[in-house]
Amino acid sequence: MDDYERLRQILHKHPTGAPPSEAFQEILRTLFTPQEAHVALGMGFAPRTAQKIAAVAAVVEDEARIACESMANKGVIFARRKDGQMAYALLPTIPGIFEFPFMRGGGTPVHDRLARLWEQYHREALGNEFAGSPTPFARIVPVEQSVHSEVQVLPYEELSVLLDGVQTFALAQCACRVSVAACDRPRDVCLIFDRTAEFLIERGLADRISRAQADEVVRRSEQAGLVHTTSNNQAGVTFLCNCCPCCCTVLRGLTQLENPNAFARSRWRAEVDAELCVGCGTCEQERCPVAAVRVADGVATVDAERCIGCGLCASACEQQAVHMLPRPQSAPEPPETAAEAGMCIAAEKGRLEEFLPLLERQLRRFSPSGRRGCEASRRRVGEAAKRLAIG
Repeated sequence: MDDYERLRQILHKHPTGAPPSEAFQEILRTLFTPQEAHVALGMGFAPRTAQKIAAVAAVVEDEARIACESMANKGVIFARRKDGQMAYALLPTIPGIFEFPFMRGGGTPVHDRLARLWEQYHREALGNEFAGSPTPFARIVPVEQSVHSEVQVLPYEELSVLLDGVQTFALAQCACRVSVAACDRPRDVCLIFDRTAEFLIERGLADRISRAQADEVVRRSEQAGLVHTTSNNQAGVTFLCNCCPCCCTVLRGLTQLENPNAFARSRWRAEVDAELCVGCGTCEQERCPVAAVRVADGVATVDAERCIGCGLCASACEQQAVHMLPRPQSAPEPPETAAEAGMCIAAEKGRLEEFLPLLERQLRRFSPSGRRGCEASRRRVGEAAKRLAIG
C-alpha cells in the first residue's frame, strides 16, 4: 500500500468520507507531491506542530515544516497559530480539499484536470458518501424576507442572526461553479467565517470583507436565484454557500443523485394562494431549484414533499401569492454545534471510534436536551465513548 492510499484511508475516517476510487487517487497525486503525502500521514484533524508531525511521519522537522507550508499554501491542509507555533491539520474532502484549491478560480490545465476528476468522483462515490447518513452535513436556510410572519422564526433560521455571531468574514469563488461550470450564475458568492476564514485570507485563497459586504453577497445571491446552505448545526455557523442545482455538491445530491439525505430541508414549505396567483411561471421556470412547482390552468401548485423550503419562489412573487408556512410535521432540529453534528454523522456511518483519535481530544457528552433527529446517534456516541474509556 502506497502513501496515497494510506492518506485516503485516513481521510475516509472523517464523517464526510473519502471512499476508494481511481479518480480520487489521481486527485491526491495531483494535489500532493509524494513527499507531501508522506508528511500528511503524520497529521490528524486537529492541528499539530511540525515537530509532532515529523515524529509521527518519521521525517526531519524542517522537512515536515516545508512540506506543511507548501500544502497549506495550496489549500489542501489547514494551518493556524497555536500556542505561538504554526500547527497543521488535515482537511476533509468536503468542505476542504475539493473547494479550497478552486477558491481563486480555475482556468489552468491543473484546475481543468482536477475539475474532471472531481466530477467523476462525485458521480462514482463521493456524492452519495457525503449524503450517506440520516443526519445531513448541510441544511437549507430560507430567504429571510420570505418567512417573516406571525409564526416564530427560530434563530438558526434567520441569516441576519447567524451572521451577527460572526467575527471574520471572507469571500471566495464558488468552487462548484468554477469546476463544474454548468451555468452562468455568480461565482463570487462563497462566504466563509471566523477561523477558516482567517486561514483562507492568510494564504491568499479568499478576501477579507465586512459584514455589510457579506449582506450584499446574500442579496445578490437571492436575486440570482441561489439557495442558501450552511452547516447543519444551530450555533457557530462556519460557511454560507449560495448554491445552484446544476453545479453545487449539496443540491446535486438531490437534483441529480436523488439522495433523500442530501441535505436538511428548512422547517418551511411554500404554499400558493390560488386567488392571487396569475400563473406567470416565474416560480416554476426561474426560481424553484428542485422542480417542486408546476403551473397548470393558470395557477401554480407546490409539491410539498419535494419543496426544500428555500423561499426563493416567495421572495420573487410580485403578486405575493406564495407564502412560506411551517411544515405540518416539524423537521428535526439541527444538532447544537458543528462538533455534535460531526459526531452524529460519524456514529451513523460506523466510523466514530476511528475518527475520535484523529481529533486528539476527549469526547464531551451531549447534553440531555431531548433534541430530535440525533438521538440514536447520541446513543452510539455514548457507547463508543465507553468502549474507548473517554466518556
